[in-house]
Amino acid sequence: MKRLSLLLLGITFLFASCSEKGYDGYTKNDNGLFYKFYVQNEGATPQQRDLIELQFACTVNDTTVIIPNTVDILPCIEPLFAGDIFEGLAMMHKGDSASFIVRIDSTFHTFFNLPQMPPQFKTDDVMRFDVKVLDFYSIEVFTNNRINMIKESYPEETAQADNDLKTYLKNKGINAEPQPAGFYYVSSSMGDGNSPKPGDTVKVHYVLRLTDGKQLESSYEVGEPIEFVLGEGRVIPGWDKGILLMSKGEKGTLYIPFYLAYGPTGSGPIPAFSTLEFDVELVDFE
Repeated sequence: MKRLSLLLLGITFLFASCSEKGYDGYTKNDNGLFYKFYVQNEGATPQQRDLIELQFACTVNDTTVIIPNTVDILPCIEPLFAGDIFEGLAMMHKGDSASFIVRIDSTFHTFFNLPQMPPQFKTDDVMRFDVKVLDFYSIEVFTNNRINMIKESYPEETAQADNDLKTYLKNKGINAEPQPAGFYYVSSSMGDGNSPKPGDTVKVHYVLRLTDGKQLESSYEVGEPIEFVLGEGRVIPGWDKGILLMSKGEKGTLYIPFYLAYGPTGSGPIPAFSTLEFDVELVDFE
């Protein structure tokens, strides 16, 4: 589950039980997923790449696998196998609560990312997810909410970072306007004119420096570009937003304030509240 988890918090969740034998009250769909709704609303359902905020628990017979009182945010993705839990989540609306019975062996292998099922369980054991959907939203909405939370929590640091970055660029003789999100992008070599969109897999070479000139990382030294899906929150927000401005083969520099990078805590060798400078090259995308 850790592979798919984006956020983990704890609140109280009272989950329902089902009759193990015969799955009383459950409906079986064409892919073998058993489901039972306790609350079923109308309206929109999650779309691919949305994030689903939910309360849930998972049990196998009487053994707890995921404790009740768990809140998580999971991506809405294509089912990992026919009749899996993600197929069930895609059926739900905001405020719905339901239980799903899934294949235990496939779920341990895919959802929990285990090479084999734990030895204490058998393939005919009953694995049940009890779920309540609290909300769902696009990755862009989630990211922008997090950015706004940081800026609202650190207004003085945000204003200082914006002012310092403006001064830094002026002192370097760089005449550029900030993007609406607050970062700057300066192109140094044009590409072929074809730009990626959210959901595309991109390959990007980069050199990372602090604004004092200290170099921290270089993909050129590693010998291969970084590869990731654009717009899924797998990189810092400044990258997700900045790479969208580039075309294939283009080179340039991203100047990213802390609230679009590693925030008020920093990460590893990156100090807290750091503005970052990335030389970037969009090698390819598909």
